[in-house]
Amino acid sequence: MVRRYDPERRDRIIDAAIRVVGRSGIAGLSHRTVAAEADVPLGSTTYHFASLDELLIAALRRTNEGFAAAVRNCSALADPEADLAGELARLMGEWLSGDRTGVELEYELYLAALRRPALRPVAAEWCEGVAEAVARRTDPVTARALVALMDGMCLQVLLTDAKYEAEFAREMMARILA
Repeated sequence: MVRRYDPERRDRIIDAAIRVVGRSGIAGLSHRTVAAEADVPLGSTTYHFASLDELLIAALRRTNEGFAAAVRNCSALADPEADLAGELARLMGEWLSGDRTGVELEYELYLAALRRPALRPVAAEWCEGVAEAVARRTDPVTARALVALMDGMCLQVLLTDAKYEAEFAREMMARILA
């Protein structure tokens, strides 16, 4: 049998894992389900990811990019005249009003770190990355407080189906910034 050179296979496996978790939750994730979703041999998933935790780490890193990238790329956060609380509230609103499946998936993988210690450093990377971006406009301690508040607000919206209230979010962040 001739081995086919497939440099994108690892990425396809990660994308397939994200789709499986999005559809079936982490409980539905296995090397077999991911291989079927990616249309690759089972051995390919175990070759690239010896354990499910390794696969989840790669998936969490990929999904973490959504909100963190939006914060990093927000030009208003670099503007010292811009309303930082208002901009962060706006970004959260855009994120939560977009594809809810993607947001829920990010949080499912993020919260999996509660039971899977191998995921904790990746979850921390997300918090640190957003805090670093916010710290361009404030001090690191205040940035961490803002990230914690945003994280809590997002969880409440996702877990309770509550409507996101941008003005409330802006007001609470403004209090932290005061």
